Amino acid sequence: MKRIWGLLPAVLLTIAAPLCSAQPQEAMPSPLGSLARTVVKLPLAKNVGMDDAVESMKLRANMLNMKLVGELPLSKQVAAMTGKPQRRMDIYQFCDPLTAKQMVDSNIDFAAYLPCRIALVEDEQGQGWLVMMDLNILINIANLDPKLKEKAIEVRDKLQDIMKAGANGEL
Repeated sequence: MKRIWGLLPAVLLTIAAPLCSAQPQEAMPSPLGSLARTVVKLPLAKNVGMDDAVESMKLRANMLNMKLVGELPLSKQVAAMTGKPQRRMDIYQFCDPLTAKQMVDSNIDFAAYLPCRIALVEDEQGQGWLVMMDLNILINIANLDPKLKEKAIEVRDKLQDIMKAGANGEL
């Protein structure tokens, strides 16, 4: 037994050495694949300006009883910090407060995903995009009771409706 304990430091060093190496390690593959597989993304229609898309999203959210609980003008913040103009990047936070409370009551981990966010991002070519997390992933891995799952699906559908209205400039 004493011999085994004497070998333990050598075994641990052999195992740990590659982990502490300064050599770059290969990235572990993501279980979800590429990052693009985790989001829903819609381009703004050619005739829809970014401000029009935002107004359409706000109007549709109001119609669907989804609350706009936050707006984060990230590109304006970056411009203020760098003194350089930035491509537009704004985050709009929408919520169904009663469903959000039920989700967190069911599992506190859901708080990390609240409120639901839709980003308006301008790409390098000036094209506006609406981007949000693919809520199907969250809904499918969560162990929700049937009634709460139904509510989560309703929220997902409303958010997708808000995105479509924004992308198409619909009222």
